Amino acid sequence: MEPDRIVDKHELFYAIRDGYPVTRLHTLLIPTRHVETYFDLDEKEIEALDTMLKSQRQKILAEDQEVSGFNVGYNAGRTAGQTVMHCHIHLIPRRHGDMEHPEGGVRGVIPEKQKY
Repeated sequence: MEPDRIVDKHELFYAIRDGYPVTRLHTLLIPTRHVETYFDLDEKEIEALDTMLKSQRQKILAEDQEVSGFNVGYNAGRTAGQTVMHCHIHLIPRRHGDMEHPEGGVRGVIPEKQKY
């Protein structure tokens, strides 16, 4: 990882802006230890992730007052769409009106299941 891409760093995790962002300030939180999925993280890493998610949320809110919501997610396994086989968690800022009908949120990974 190029050091200039890192926007936050902790002993167990670091954060970068996504190279293919869904929205502006889309951030990836990545463990320093190599594990494939969220389910391979240990308790200390999960605690560090939670802390970094909250601090990154605050930083994004301070940088962009139009942010009014977030999607947080990860893909675990190829069947779920994971293409980089190193755990990473997406923190995606959302803004009112960025999508005409956001109802269903992450259910949109299978488009016909988003609306219910």
